[in-house]
This record gives sequence, structure tokens and C-alpha cells, in this order.
Amino acid sequence: MAGHVHIIGGGLAGLSAAVELAGGSEQVTVYEAGPACGGRARSYHDRHLDCRIDNGNHLLLSGNPAVYRYLGLIGAQDTLVGPKRPVFPFIDLADRLRWTLDLSRGRVPLWVLSKRRRVPGMRLAELRGLLALMEATPDMVVADCLPAGSLSRRLLEPFAISVLNTMPDTGSAALLGAVVKESLARGGRNCLPRFPAIGLSESFVDPALAHLAVLRARVRTGSRVSAVEFTRGGPVTALLLGAERIEISPDDTVIMAVPAPVASGLLADLPGFGAPDAFEAILNVHFLLPQAPVLTGGLAQAHFIGVVGGISEWVFAKDRILSVTVSAANRYAGRDLDELAPLIWNEVRAAIDPAATTPLPVAMPPLRIVREKRATFAATPAQDRLRPGTHTMVPNLLLAGDWTATGLPATIEGAIRSGAAAARAVHDRKGAPGRPG
Repeated sequence: MAGHVHIIGGGLAGLSAAVELAGGSEQVTVYEAGPACGGRARSYHDRHLDCRIDNGNHLLLSGNPAVYRYLGLIGAQDTLVGPKRPVFPFIDLADRLRWTLDLSRGRVPLWVLSKRRRVPGMRLAELRGLLALMEATPDMVVADCLPAGSLSRRLLEPFAISVLNTMPDTGSAALLGAVVKESLARGGRNCLPRFPAIGLSESFVDPALAHLAVLRARVRTGSRVSAVEFTRGGPVTALLLGAERIEISPDDTVIMAVPAPVASGLLADLPGFGAPDAFEAILNVHFLLPQAPVLTGGLAQAHFIGVVGGISEWVFAKDRILSVTVSAANRYAGRDLDELAPLIWNEVRAAIDPAATTPLPVAMPPLRIVREKRATFAATPAQDRLRPGTHTMVPNLLLAGDWTATGLPATIEGAIRSGAAAARAVHDRKGAPGRPG
């Protein structure tokens, strides 16, 4: 008899598992504690700004295979947009120097030979830093691999901070090297910047929910699992949702796809379970302009710009919203947000004004600050070693989430891969063929 797959968590890991499993022989139910699915990759209407915003900024790449497989399954592959070339505009605030990194489309990195296309001031010898990252051992940190110079300061260090959400002096070189292998090392065709045409929910969440509804999978929002019962050495026997008890048979499967701290709480009594226990914050600041700026040059192509030497890491231009990401934000935990906001607005003006036909207002516009204190696990070598695999010691309990051992940092690509891995494990457990990978 076909079993029932109970997926705890409606973030992208949980939705990915559900999308892979729906329509098969198993019944699928997703339990999401909050009022909406999507986790850290969703959109919502902000009452203060009276407009729809993303709860975070995510820059994807054309070479993210799991992302595009997921979007293909839910019919949303055309909802990501971006420039036709692998271009990345930057500004160095220290000297107001602007440039656009323009990568070669093929594997041969011809861009490094052109001063117009590469990082200003870089020396070709600095490229050994990329090789060092790809060959890094699990105990190495990013700073161990980067030689001093413009390439490191103006590209590789900011890249590390945004990808790992961890500072280079503590961030895992092996995790960053894994991303380099799947992006820069494979050529510019795999590095085309991509982001949702409308919003994160419109690309990753709403089409998935519509797809699951058609395939009769059940999604329960506002359904917080408060406890997981299992026999010692045996299977999960029940899920508790407050006063509600859901019996789990040995033929059923439970996929735990919640954030690491939640999983650690629910599975505190599970022998051998471990998970990352140190986390990094992300700060997002959304500024609402009176009208959308008219952009020129590389910024007009990309609709984002990287910022070096400031508080901001990236500024995204989304119609009337200028949205700023500050990664590895634990370093600003002691700073008052009212103090940081004007400083960030000045950085936004410095980044955007030279590429806009009309200067931005000097006075800071209405804004919304979103600080996620535990946005990702701290991507250090020590924390990476704590990441569990898909399987647990309980025969019908699987794990998914960007904090599991995906081989990548805590990214959308990693979250979706983890959900797909859990779905494959369900099929393996049942001896049933899954969708081709």
C-alpha cells in the first residue's frame, strides 16, 4: 500500500520535496507553521510602504541546475529575468571607482586579459586565489586562499561574504570553492545573473502551490508541528500539532524541512542527531522612491550593483524600490538601525546617482528594514561539519534544508537540492522509480 509523506516546513526545501513527490503513488501533505509558504524566499505586502516586497534579496545564476529543474516542474522557468551577458556592475566607495565585470561566456576566461572587462587594478597572478578555493581542504577558511590585491578586495571577498553570509576570515573555503566550481569555473554561460521578474513568491512559491493543488497534494498553513513521537530505534509514530495528533504508520515517511534550530528542538531526543548551532544575520533595507529611476550603462542591464567598502553589499533596483542587502550582519548587531539607515542611503545614492538620469533625493525616503537574526548557519568549517545528511537513524524520518549536507552554502540552490534528495530517498525507501534526475 502506498504511504503518506508528511513534509514539515513549507520553505523551498519542503516545497521542492513536495513538487518532486506530488502526483506519484504517495499522498503528500505539507505542514507550514506560518501563514504563508516560502520561508526566507517569499514576498509580502508591507503595510508601512503600502507595496509588495521580497523578505530578502536573492541573486541566482543561470547555472543553478536544481533551481531550473524546480521551476520547470512548476511551470515557472520563464519568471526569472536578467541581463543577456554575464555582467556584474560594481562601485568601490573608497575611491568612487566604478566598473562592470564582464565575464567570457565560455570556459576560457578571456575577460581577465581585458582591462575594460576585469576588476580594476587586479594582477593575473591573483587568479591563483580561485584555484586555491577550488582545491581547499575542509578545514581552510577563505582568507587562507586569497592573495592580497584588487581581485580579492574588490571581487572575491565581497563574493565570499554574499555567498557564505560569513566573513572571509572564518568562512569555509571549501564551500565557497564548491560554488566557484559550479559558476566561474564553468564559464559565463553559467554565471548569467537571474532574479524574479516580479517577486520571490511569484516565481518560487505561488506556482508551486498551484502545481501541488492540481496534483492533490495538501498544503496546511498555520499548522505548527509541536512534537514528533517515535519509538526508540523504531519509526516515527505520530506528529503533534498542538492538540491535534496525526498517526504515522511505518509505511509513511516524514521529511523534516524546517530551519536548523526548529529541527534541533523537535529532534532533541533523537540519538545521533546534530545540526549547525551558530548562525549569521542578514539585513535588508527597502527604500520606496516617488518614482522608478531611469538607469543607464551596466546598471540598466543588470538592475543591481555590488558595493565594495561600505555597509551595503548589493543594491537591487526593483521599479520604485531600491533594495539593499547587508550580509554577514552579525558584525552590526550592536548598531542602532536608525543610525545605519542614513549611512546605507548615502551609499545607495553614491551607487545609483552616476548611472541614473536624475539624482536620487538627498532626503532618505520611506523605508522598511528587515533583519533576520538567524538567516543562515554560519558557514565556517566547524559548522559545516555539523550538517547532517538526508537520512537519520529513524527509518521513516528524512531531513531537508539548506543547513543539511548539500555541499553548498545556505542558498536557494542548496535548499532545493536538499528537498529533491529527500524525495529520492522516499522513492528509494519504497523501491519505486522517481522522476529522472
